[in-house]
Amino acid sequence: MGNRVHAVVKAEAGDKVTVIIDDQGGATLAMSEKRRLDRIRAQGKPVGSIALVNTVSILRKAAGGVHVPDRKTMRDVYTKLRACDDGLVPIEQTSLLSPDLWS
Repeated sequence: MGNRVHAVVKAEAGDKVTVIIDDQGGATLAMSEKRRLDRIRAQGKPVGSIALVNTVSILRKAAGGVHVPDRKTMRDVYTKLRACDDGLVPIEQTSLLSPDLWS
């Protein structure tokens, strides 16, 4: 809750804020705040914005790069992250090992 509140305060002050949220409940709250800020901005008021990403989207971008060069590394990194993040689903429920990502 504290990080979400901090992100909203920063965005209300005009900053562009990116938050990483894997928990569905937290993501739902963040999207609600994002939409609220979008409505305020549409009224011509000067507010920033909130961009929402999650661990899977970050790892998808890293796939095949220097830090996550192959599927084995992806599985190892994800396993370590999942041990610290109860919002992450099993890797098999993601697209992180799909052939399309690694072709």
